[in-house]
Amino acid sequence: MKPDPGYFGPNSMMWKVNKEITVLFGGARALLMHAAHPLIAAGARQTSFYQRDPWKRLIRTLSLQNSVTFGTKEEANDSAIRINRLHEVIKGKDEVSGQTYDALDHDQLLWVHACLQLSSIYFYEKTVSKLSDNEKNQYHQENMLAAKLVLIDDMKAPKTHNELKDWVINKSKEKNYLILTDVAKDVQDIIAGGPVPKHIKPIWPFISFTAFHTLPKEFKDLYGINSTKIKELILIINLKLLKFTRPFLPPFFRLIPPARWAKQRLRSKPDLKFSDKANI
Repeated sequence: MKPDPGYFGPNSMMWKVNKEITVLFGGARALLMHAAHPLIAAGARQTSFYQRDPWKRLIRTLSLQNSVTFGTKEEANDSAIRINRLHEVIKGKDEVSGQTYDALDHDQLLWVHACLQLSSIYFYEKTVSKLSDNEKNQYHQENMLAAKLVLIDDMKAPKTHNELKDWVINKSKEKNYLILTDVAKDVQDIIAGGPVPKHIKPIWPFISFTAFHTLPKEFKDLYGINSTKIKELILIINLKLLKFTRPFLPPFFRLIPPARWAKQRLRSKPDLKFSDKANI
């Protein structure tokens, strides 16, 4: 018997990209992009995640990505099932746009998925190394397997990473597709410096700065982000500094815990359950 590598394994692009700690910085950027969509915001308003626990949505999104990437197939499936069951009850009429929101709607699911993928790839390229179109498309194809677990129809989704990027940008340019709702303002305040967990307080100003100033233009305009030449220079210098120092850091400071735990799991022999022993 060999340890379960999950759906992807250490040779996949999912492992290569998602294992990097700096890629997690994209989570804050993705959260701002999620909240800018009024129907995604409406679902968050229904569950009151942002008011009760401002980190719950971000942690839930990243936990799904990490469990699907680095967990066993059973862990990935269990995580997806929990998310799908939660999504079943998130639906109604949005009081801001007047449209219907439904957490199981294909386009709404795809928006959440796409924003996280684009942000992950963006921060990987800025803080680790450039990716070829083939590598980005491989990541996209692998990530579509993860998307299918949360009920995204891969037949309706863009076929390449760049097509997915174009889909987000084109949608964001549509009239009233992005709206600065009360939820979006709450998320903006949280990312700007709201109640931050103690263990990430020292680095949060940097994460916050990069989250806002790496947003596409349409999102910057929505949130009123003024990107001056000085701020752009500060951003470039900091991202290049991260990329330069990364190779010299030990794994503890480079790789997220789920990636390190998964590597340890694959090196060790699995514990046999009683039912497994009975079948040997």
